[in-house]
Amino acid sequence: MILETIDWISVVAFFVISLVIGIVVARQAGSSVSEFFLSGRNMPWWLLGVSMVATTFSADTPNLVTDIVRQNGVSGNWEWWAFLLTGMLTVFVYSKLWRRSEVLTDLEFYELRYSGRAAAFLRGFRAVYLGVFFNIMIMATVCLAAIKIGGVLLNLSPVQTLLIASVVTVIYSSLGGLKGVLITDFVQFIIAMIGSVWASYVIVNLPEVGGMANMLSHEAVIPKLNILPDFNDTETLIPLFIIPLAVQWWSVWYPGAEPGGGGYIAQRMLSAKNEQHAIGATLFFNIAHYALRPWPWIIIALASIVVFPTLESIQAAFPHLEPGIVQHDLAYPAMLTYLPHGLLGVVIASLIAAFMSTISTHLNWGSSYVVNDVYRRFINPEASDKEMVNLGRLSTVLLMVFAAILALYLENAIQAFRILLTIGAGTGLIFILRWFWWRINAYTELAGMVASFFIAIYFEFIHEGLGFEPIPNHYRLLLGIIITTIIWLIATLMTRPTSKEKLREFYLKVRPAGPGWESVVKKAKSDNISIPEVKHNLSLQILSVFIGSITVFCALFASGYWIYQNIMPAMVLSVVSVAGAVWLVVMWKKLSG
Repeated sequence: MILETIDWISVVAFFVISLVIGIVVARQAGSSVSEFFLSGRNMPWWLLGVSMVATTFSADTPNLVTDIVRQNGVSGNWEWWAFLLTGMLTVFVYSKLWRRSEVLTDLEFYELRYSGRAAAFLRGFRAVYLGVFFNIMIMATVCLAAIKIGGVLLNLSPVQTLLIASVVTVIYSSLGGLKGVLITDFVQFIIAMIGSVWASYVIVNLPEVGGMANMLSHEAVIPKLNILPDFNDTETLIPLFIIPLAVQWWSVWYPGAEPGGGGYIAQRMLSAKNEQHAIGATLFFNIAHYALRPWPWIIIALASIVVFPTLESIQAAFPHLEPGIVQHDLAYPAMLTYLPHGLLGVVIASLIAAFMSTISTHLNWGSSYVVNDVYRRFINPEASDKEMVNLGRLSTVLLMVFAAILALYLENAIQAFRILLTIGAGTGLIFILRWFWWRINAYTELAGMVASFFIAIYFEFIHEGLGFEPIPNHYRLLLGIIITTIIWLIATLMTRPTSKEKLREFYLKVRPAGPGWESVVKKAKSDNISIPEVKHNLSLQILSVFIGSITVFCALFASGYWIYQNIMPAMVLSVVSVAGAVWLVVMWKKLSG
């Protein structure tokens, strides 16, 4: 496809805006490590919330949703919708705790919470494991989406796509630090949402699709429309609905949906002005991410079933593409080729924005681990701010290079999504309990992390090679969770607990709630150490998690029923979601006090 001048204006203008933002804030961002990685801890909730949404709206997300809808229908999205429960838990329980910790990165938390050499080793190991290995894997999936979009829309080779897409992102990320990322995220989110909504409207009205009513009545689309899965079909009900809602959300570590918060979500909370802004940012993120954003992608995915019913039809339409990358996720960029010039430029700019927002966040987040949790902690504790900022900029470039190389070996979005889920299986409960049970220690996390990794490697690359029958993905996930949980529980009970001095310091600084700290408080009082009384609203927080989840799900379903023109349930769910939203705003103010 050849872009016309009007399309290139949109694309070039977006690149220029991103570069200008990075250059303008470069001086302030480079003034200190705190400015470069946390924007001086003075960011408002709305900017942080939009940045979280923009980051999770990566170039591979529409491809992933399209892949899911084409193979498992709309209800297949429960595989990631279930993570809303994790998000709401972060909003009302963990966001305040993270902000109180005042760490520079979420990995610095380990030496705030745990003691001894094990804590130091855990911090350094996870900095490399998450900041380098895991982070590169995530960025590679985003780069894979860019490769497919570039190949379909612009006839670019994978290497050409990665070179063009990466250069501008690396420049403004390395110059502007987190503040540059946040400001560009705000612009990118607006462009990305305009592009996706506008594109879905145009695509559904294409002659090939025939309008919304015709699409919804198409014989190939009708089986894909249910928002809830068929409760009589256990083969899809269990892996796509029951396991995600009953097990996956609390037991699996996944970037952007970490139980207990973490990663770039924690980075945003740590950048907030105060606890109220930390709560507001994560609340906005979860509402926008789950309730407002998915339906334009779903509509385009459903339309793609009409236009490209099979993989063979996609390959026939784009014969220049390598057969290995022609998977169901390619249907999304394939549908965008039907857009008229002018809109095409806006949509391509929106996809570039989605790519850049995610990559820039992961580059800044990953480099913060390399600089703060590896270099300053273990190599040069006396390093100056200037030296660390320069190292952060260098590591930003190197992370991008390795991610681009890995992307050339991946095939489809859902493949990478499920690999990441399996690698994190069984560790989620640790990240929830470590704030509320004093007995969790550094060895708990080490055991869980190592076990989940090797179990994932075994199932992905070894199991079938030994001659065993293939195990479905959902059973792999369950087995990984069970085995990993047993291993880390044994490790917890058989190893030395965190020192009482460290536990006491952590309790006084973060003020966690729950009976899991009663023994620490009693021990301190028996040693005649003053422990101030702290009023907790844990029961109200848990109630808010439940109501918040119901509210967002109702808003999500209401949007779907309005699109399906199913008026009565759409109206009822809309009223429930509005009432729930009022409750959430009240609780935001109350729990921030």
